[in-house]
Amino acid sequence: MGFAELSITTNFTFLGGGSHPEDYARRAAILGVDAIAIADENSVAGIVRAWSELQKIQQEIDDAKVAARDPIGPPKPAHVPAAPRANIDHVPRLLPASRLIFTEGIQITALPRDRIGWATLCRLLSLGRLRAEKGACILHLDDLITRHEGLELLIHVPRHPSKGWYRAVKRASRLSPWMCLSPQYDGQDTVRFAAYTRLADSLDLRTVASARPLMHHGSRRRLTDVLTCIREGIRVEDLGTAAQANAEQRLRGLDEMQRIFEGHEEALAHTLTLAERCQFDIASLRYEYPSEIADGETAADRLRRLAKQGLRWRYPQGVPERAATQLDHELSLIAKLGYEPYFLTVNDIVAFARSRNILCQGRGSAANSITCYALGVTSVSPEIGTMVFERFVSEARNEPPDIDVDFEHERREEVIQHIYERYGRHRAGLCATVIHYRSKRAVREVGRAMGLSEDILSALSSQIWGSWSNAGPDVSRLREVGLDPNSPRLIQTIGLIQEIIGFPRHLSQHVGGFVITEGRLDELVPIENASMEDRTVICWDKDDIDALGILKVDILALGMLTCIRKAFDLLKRHHQTEYTLATLPPEDPATYDMLCRADSLGVFQVESRAQMNFLPRMRPRCFYDLVIQVAIIRPGPIQGDMVHPFIRRRNGEEEVSFPSDALGRVLGKTLGVPLFQEQAMQIAITGAGFSPEEADRLRRALATFKKHGNVSELRTRFLRGMRDNGYDDDFAERCFSQIEGFGAYGFPESHAASFALLVYASSWLKYHHPGIFACSLLNAQPMGFYAPAQIVRDAREHGVEVRPVCVNRSHWDNVMERKDNGELVLRLGFRQIKAMREEEVDWLIAARGNGYTSVEDVWRLAGLDAQTLTILAEADTFAALGISRRDALWAARALTPKNELPLFKGDLDGEGIFEPAVHLPQMTEGENVVEDYVSMRLTLRTHPLALIRNRLSPGIDPRLLAEPPTPREEKKPCKAFDAPSGA
Repeated sequence: MGFAELSITTNFTFLGGGSHPEDYARRAAILGVDAIAIADENSVAGIVRAWSELQKIQQEIDDAKVAARDPIGPPKPAHVPAAPRANIDHVPRLLPASRLIFTEGIQITALPRDRIGWATLCRLLSLGRLRAEKGACILHLDDLITRHEGLELLIHVPRHPSKGWYRAVKRASRLSPWMCLSPQYDGQDTVRFAAYTRLADSLDLRTVASARPLMHHGSRRRLTDVLTCIREGIRVEDLGTAAQANAEQRLRGLDEMQRIFEGHEEALAHTLTLAERCQFDIASLRYEYPSEIADGETAADRLRRLAKQGLRWRYPQGVPERAATQLDHELSLIAKLGYEPYFLTVNDIVAFARSRNILCQGRGSAANSITCYALGVTSVSPEIGTMVFERFVSEARNEPPDIDVDFEHERREEVIQHIYERYGRHRAGLCATVIHYRSKRAVREVGRAMGLSEDILSALSSQIWGSWSNAGPDVSRLREVGLDPNSPRLIQTIGLIQEIIGFPRHLSQHVGGFVITEGRLDELVPIENASMEDRTVICWDKDDIDALGILKVDILALGMLTCIRKAFDLLKRHHQTEYTLATLPPEDPATYDMLCRADSLGVFQVESRAQMNFLPRMRPRCFYDLVIQVAIIRPGPIQGDMVHPFIRRRNGEEEVSFPSDALGRVLGKTLGVPLFQEQAMQIAITGAGFSPEEADRLRRALATFKKHGNVSELRTRFLRGMRDNGYDDDFAERCFSQIEGFGAYGFPESHAASFALLVYASSWLKYHHPGIFACSLLNAQPMGFYAPAQIVRDAREHGVEVRPVCVNRSHWDNVMERKDNGELVLRLGFRQIKAMREEEVDWLIAARGNGYTSVEDVWRLAGLDAQTLTILAEADTFAALGISRRDALWAARALTPKNELPLFKGDLDGEGIFEPAVHLPQMTEGENVVEDYVSMRLTLRTHPLALIRNRLSPGIDPRLLAEPPTPREEKKPCKAFDAPSGA
């Protein structure tokens, strides 16, 4: 006899279940459970996690069988201990399910029998979630009665049934459900089982047994109570009957279930009967990408036609033979794998953006192919990179392509709504992102639940956590902040904090990953409302859809694209010159000279202090140097000790050598130092003999923000492979340590190349049109490292005349004005004024006519209220009218508020609504500077330090203070990037 657990609650019933889906999967395999149903509350969010873990367990069993057949294998290094492994020889079957909560007070677990049942369940959940706010679900029993095809239903019995529950059960009984018997562990289970068996018989229903586990193991009882406290906003002391009375509500094996359901063996046997009826496997989901067939033209023919046209557009002087050959090769591989619709979808999205004049730039592995270059998805020529197309779209790896498209951050929503409109919300949705507990949130929420005071929580959160290891916090640090490391409450709290880290807390939306389907998306996965208006998301995250082979298109936002688009528009308006990212003058020496001086404030990706310190040492002279510059100042290369060796080799201070010709081909363009993720993969394949599958595992381990442990698992295999291929151990160790640095953050070459194009574009604009670049940068705020005051100061240092905000000349955006001699100057816009609203500015500009002459004019003609006039006065926008800041403030505050009705509105016998003229003392320069910063966060007057310079440097000749500063390239580099002696 066997047993199937048909109603498991995981921690994807957020702040409810006490264990991960993976925990249940492995525990069920250890206990020998035949099948498990992950049935979270109104959700299927955790199902893929359990499925992936079961796949992993099956692989472990297969590997163990191979090892048993071939006990003579390569010796395991002494420093790699054997991993403990439970004796598992059976993998449970996973039954997808969901526990539906109805407004009538009844709970029913729905298990799909087949693909139709899964579609029914997904549409039910979508219906309930789309009629509710984010995170909620509103389902009525009528929803299930009218839509239940392909579902097996388990009615749960509450501890204290109400009359409404009995009525709901009678209504649901027409669907032929099962009555679920589950223990309450209160000494009344035997009586309760008998009573509900009789009820089931009276309704002609069959009974089925379930332990209704909230945790995979009893050790999670305390954590489950803490989750309840966090959910309810109470302390552990106040839980009362909501606390777990014991640790019994856990996953159980057959022996325990037989003991609990003694006398009701039929209900236990029915678990296998029901499990046999549910043959739906999550792995059987067949994702169908939109066919993208248009006007009878197949996707393959359409992609080939568009790519050929695009190639002629990219090469107007004639398509090089190499480019044409590469395109044919890529199209053949795309056709073989059936990915034409994916490329066409990306092309259509980019074409829409282009039709709306929205600047975009593709990046990602497949984005840097000649196919995407011809389609206009990216403006980076694939000749820049060193990788071949098979590294990205590979028949051997059977992986979908990867294309991310960045759009102007101010206009990305237009693209998102276009996708919804084109495909329909029933066919398109954003991926979810699972928000997990990290250290600080875990400390705060668990600590509050455990009743710790706020000062203790602050100490734990800000001072202690960074020094913790897997074994716990540093005891000495605990004592330093006045905590008793032997306090039982503190010890228990610390243990619970460590336990909850990694638990999912809630679902959020992915930054831009769209899943688009040919059929109904809501029959593949449930759809729900996002917190943002007019957005809908699915409940699976990026890792889940990757595991199931579901394609997504990343629609991302980038502030620098907004800046560049605004700059291109200004160039067209004032210089009648049209540029795109692909038509900017290439390899401009003056632009590279500027970067070598580290004059890169505001430039994309190279504006940080670390990049500025590195630029004079890197001395970029060509586009590929920018590719390296983008990739090298990252935690991965820095921690992998790649920065100094590369610079020494670039400067000729160290010989460039390769241990073999094969690795020389991999590392040639980076002087023998691995800088990109693709190179790490190729080293593993070429040097260590990794298979494509193993290299793919390495690539996933190198993904952004993954833990180092994921990389270190492959250490033994890598070192052994390098040794077998004739490389010495020192080189292999050094190579792996460099690769391991990518575990923190390794940059792909394809992404670096796309970003390098934006580096060059923003640098070119800054050097040749500093005023336009500064104007665009200000209009694209907030973005980047630098505040508007620094951007304005940098523009003035580059010879740009900057004019203040003026009530008669300024617009909402910053604009370029032309002087009498034709020179362009930057006029600051109203957007620079804090608390100023764009709709008020629209009224001000619309009523401006030939200009205002007084504060009263603005009040009468534009209809602005006194508060808005005060804001304008505080920003000194009336200075051009000859009205000082203080006088304008006096006049603004003397005006009658707009919502009052004075007895006399106009002048009467020469008396106006203003108070009699007064003579106010003029503000000093220092007072004006302070008010500038208060109202606009910048000033065009004297620098604040100049006002107190005589106090800071007494006795120094003022003429010495006027000398130019030391060039940036002569400054001592940041300590983190100090060159070694002699560099």
